[in-house]
Parts: sequence; structure tokens; C-alpha cells
Amino acid sequence: MVLLLLVNMSHKHDHELEKLVKTSVYLEEEVLDALAEAARELEKDTGRRWSKGGVIRLALSDFFTRRGKLL
Repeated sequence: MVLLLLVNMSHKHDHELEKLVKTSVYLEEEVLDALAEAARELEKDTGRRWSKGGVIRLALSDFFTRRGKLL
């Protein structure tokens, strides 16, 4: 299954806009289910709509931050 990240612009730090590049990744179906569930949980927590692509970007941001790389 292919997940396309199709968002052209996204908020970064609530005031800077960051241009996103369209890409595709191959993920197991259970990962897609977990991403959808995480998006629903984030929507409840934040009151804002979350996409699976947004969840992936959040997870990657956390991953790189933990490794000392600020993107």
C-alpha cells in the first residue's frame, strides 16, 4: 500500500511556513491503521485535524530530535 504525502504547505512553529515535497512510502497495513488511530487521538488531544502524513512528520521530528538533529 502506498501512502502519498500530498500537503503543499504546513505550519512550522505556528508562524513559519514550510514547503513540503510530495513523496510516497510503502508501509504495512497495520502501520496505516496505527497512523489513523494516532491521528484520531491527536485530534482529541489538540482539537485540530491530523492526517496520517502529519502523524508521520511528527514522529520523524521526534526521532531526529532524540538523535540531536533539529530540522
